[in-house]
Amino acid sequence: MKILQLGTVPFGEAWEIQRQIFRGLLSGEEQDTLILLEHPHVYTQGRITDKENLLFTDEKLQELDAETFEIDRGGDVTYHGPGQLVGYPVLNLGHFKEDLGWYLRTLEESIIDLLATYSIEAFRIKGRTGVWVGEAGGEEKICAIGIKASRWCVMHGFALNVSTDLSYFENIVPCGIGDRGVTSIERRLGRKIEMQEVKDRFAKSFAKVFEVELLPSDISFPSLAIA
Repeated sequence: MKILQLGTVPFGEAWEIQRQIFRGLLSGEEQDTLILLEHPHVYTQGRITDKENLLFTDEKLQELDAETFEIDRGGDVTYHGPGQLVGYPVLNLGHFKEDLGWYLRTLEESIIDLLATYSIEAFRIKGRTGVWVGEAGGEEKICAIGIKASRWCVMHGFALNVSTDLSYFENIVPCGIGDRGVTSIERRLGRKIEMQEVKDRFAKSFAKVFEVELLPSDISFPSLAIA
């Protein structure tokens, strides 16, 4: 499958890139593609977002220089921003396994495998999609996951905090979970991490866990301004 590594892309543009590939998968004209990028500050609201989990006002959004989008993935509200690795696997699960539970657990496993390369022990919490670290009772979320599926094709994906400014999460109840905190790779390690290094390590973990070969993409989107 293809891998498309981008820099910092506004959320709306990245969403359109996903939709173009997703439509191509549904029509059989496009290949499975893993997109890796970062976003400027943005809050995205999934299909089951509880508005009480939005703690920001329009004035606060302007102060934070952040956007907000209501989108077509599952899950509640979350934050994306600089220093966060966002991954969008746009896949036809008919090429893997037609089982959304399997897909979510396997995507989590690829993140857990990546974090292990930094000697960070990560895990799942039953009933809570995503990846967690920390001690029992004081777990912190390091990676959020939310997807959209149609005819066994999936889009959207994960958001892994690498060097994220975690204060932006104070303006929401992340993923609707108010009894746990959030963390990042840099916070866990206490040192700086290069984003490209994390991208490269994740690509290897994804390829291993999903048992695929990732080939650089030649996809171009001339109508979109990509940094």
